[in-house]
Amino acid sequence: MDYIELSLPRPSDDQQAEILIALLADLGFEGFAEEENTILAYIPEKEFDRKKLDTFVAGSSLFEKTDVSVKHIADRNWNEAWESNYPAVWIEGRCYIRAPFHDPEPGAEYEILIKPKMAFGTAHHETTSLMIKMLLDMDVKGDRVLDMGCGTGILAILAYKKGAEKIVAIDNDDWAYRNVIENTGLNGASSIEIRMGDSSALKPDDRFDLILANINKNILLRDMDKYVETLAPKGRILFSGFFEEDLDDIKDRAKNCGLVFVSNDVKNRWTAAGFVKQ
Repeated sequence: MDYIELSLPRPSDDQQAEILIALLADLGFEGFAEEENTILAYIPEKEFDRKKLDTFVAGSSLFEKTDVSVKHIADRNWNEAWESNYPAVWIEGRCYIRAPFHDPEPGAEYEILIKPKMAFGTAHHETTSLMIKMLLDMDVKGDRVLDMGCGTGILAILAYKKGAEKIVAIDNDDWAYRNVIENTGLNGASSIEIRMGDSSALKPDDRFDLILANINKNILLRDMDKYVETLAPKGRILFSGFFEEDLDDIKDRAKNCGLVFVSNDVKNRWTAAGFVKQ
């Protein structure tokens, strides 16, 4: 899949920079990189709407319009660039996420091998690391688990390594779909069922004890009721992909869906929250 790279000036104020990234996420951009004076944002070419971007640029006071540029990124070129800038990651001193070109860590409680591509979920972003941190502290042995918007499949793979009995991983990006197949194979987790699609890929007879949904605020609010329909009574669900100031909106929607708030964690304003089905 080809991508569009948007380059625009990074506001000097960190909070304004975070606001800008959140606004771009609302436009559908799903990958971000911050350089000293620049923000790079990425979106699948098939989902890019130039008119929406032009309207956003014209109405924003966070940057000079003349400094905005758009570039096409070919599939193979993006993958090469991504691999060259991919460091290994430790989470809580327990979970080690690495690429095939990194040395293994025999002392890690959980080691996850991820072939880095454009698919979201390499533990470098705050939301993924928050979800991994929460999952590390959960007993999922024997559970039926859904990784919704799975990206690389990293959360599904960790659930597998922690003893989950049945795992389904779903993503609507064909690049992610291919990457999950590759990553589950690398981790000896080929029993994970992989589906391509969105909430419509859920089946009437699906029933999960734990749902992991690290997507974004708008999709969570839109599809939360569909996730909850597949959640067993007293089942647990973890949400991330939104900022701390959006937590109340997530809580309100969750309450209307029959969920009870349990706890949340925050990292650089990004938030993950846990709920239980009544």
